[in-house]
Amino acid sequence: MTLIRNEDVIQSVADALQYISYYHPIDFVQAVHEAYEKEESAAAKDAMAQILLNSRLCAEGKRPICQDTGIVTVFLKVGMDVQWEGDMSITDMVNEGVRRAYLLPDNVLRASILSDPVGARKNTGDNTPAVIHMELVPGATVDVKLAAKGGGSENKARMAMLNPSDSIADWVEATLPGMGAGWCPPGMLGIGVGGTAEKAAVLAKESLMDPIDIHELRERGPDNRVEELRLEIMDRANALGIGAQGLGGLTTVLDVKILDYPTHAASLPVAMIPNCAATRHAHFTLDGSGVAELPPPSLDDWPEITWDAGPRARKVDLDSVTAEEIAEWQPGETLLLSGSMLTGRDAAHKRLLGMLEQGESLPVDLKGKFIYYVGPVDPVREEVIGPAGPTTATRMDKFTEPLLAQTGLLGMIGKAERGPAGIDAIKKHSAVYLMAVGGAAYLVSKAIRKAEVVAFEDLGMEAIHEFTVEEMPVTVAVDVNGTSVHQTGPAIWKQKIAEEHAIEVK
Repeated sequence: MTLIRNEDVIQSVADALQYISYYHPIDFVQAVHEAYEKEESAAAKDAMAQILLNSRLCAEGKRPICQDTGIVTVFLKVGMDVQWEGDMSITDMVNEGVRRAYLLPDNVLRASILSDPVGARKNTGDNTPAVIHMELVPGATVDVKLAAKGGGSENKARMAMLNPSDSIADWVEATLPGMGAGWCPPGMLGIGVGGTAEKAAVLAKESLMDPIDIHELRERGPDNRVEELRLEIMDRANALGIGAQGLGGLTTVLDVKILDYPTHAASLPVAMIPNCAATRHAHFTLDGSGVAELPPPSLDDWPEITWDAGPRARKVDLDSVTAEEIAEWQPGETLLLSGSMLTGRDAAHKRLLGMLEQGESLPVDLKGKFIYYVGPVDPVREEVIGPAGPTTATRMDKFTEPLLAQTGLLGMIGKAERGPAGIDAIKKHSAVYLMAVGGAAYLVSKAIRKAEVVAFEDLGMEAIHEFTVEEMPVTVAVDVNGTSVHQTGPAIWKQKIAEEHAIEVK
């Protein structure tokens, strides 16, 4: 029998969540660096440079890799010979660990979890509850795998009930382009196959807890059909040319993980869940000896990356920029923004439009301004603001037309592509959409010199802030003519990869 204290579970979960908030898995860092080294697309290479630089800064400063510090998912394998010291349930222990981690004053993490999801959608304030999967197994230890999964990548999860004769690789290749870039590639694809609908989804999520090892698999060769399928999907996914941040390039997927389970003869359930450029997971075992130890990685494990957009970037003064000026900006061009901008996400947009429909005056003047789609982490110590990377822009598409038409807004800043409705509105009103790199939130926050809440304080992290920035790097993603680099870039690189492959085959 092993005696495990409630407090050891709580503190181990808290420590692990803090650990993964600022330490990328080293296998992930190495995989991104390898992709960076071989990348031929300048835009994708630039995005990966920012991701790697951000990763090192977070490891040094012990601050979150991404402002979206995720919904916590925990897989527990509890030995049947374990006894407990304390009267808390395992679920309560895990949630207390989450609460302790997310409220730690030295590294406050963003609370993103809302109760009453189809009603009031009220923030729980401490990122609880976690999603917990528990299994009783032989033994006298508790095995814990946990992850903090961002909403942008989780929203791109896909599922299908295929026919037994269907090709899983075909389905992935057809599905991946429709997921867009909101999952912040490059990252991993977790695929669950078999069981029932809900089992496939759980398998897909659990598969993402494993380290990146696709290159080792390729070197030794596959031993079974699942390993063959991993390599096939990896190659076909990268041949799509989606690239880092969806800008077009050689690497979209760093690894493909597959877990399977026996299924009904008439069924082939398949679920696919991507992990983003802020991949965060940890694995530890409790054996009764105390709190789990998570040794910090060495900073020597991070590559030395230098990145300077200055020489090739257009400098923009947000306080004086005009419609005539933004009409000169070219798709794919790098800008360095200085001056004031406003922030706003889903809840703020909904409230702003509600006020406009009621004929009410807005609490902020959007005329001639840019709005940044961000929900920042609260600041600590000397910070002006915590990590403040962009959220997925397509969620704001339905608000774009009325906001541009009624406020005089000049442009928007977010991550990933805009959908048809968003692009049409941007073109109609000669506005622009600028893209910041998802997965580089701490790096972005370094450009923010001043921040204050100016409206809707009750919305918490979704309140409207005014940021004063200095040379914040962005890319022109949709210009005033409606040209989108998320359409042109992948198309160009898909063709280049196909041509290169044809040459190799010959």
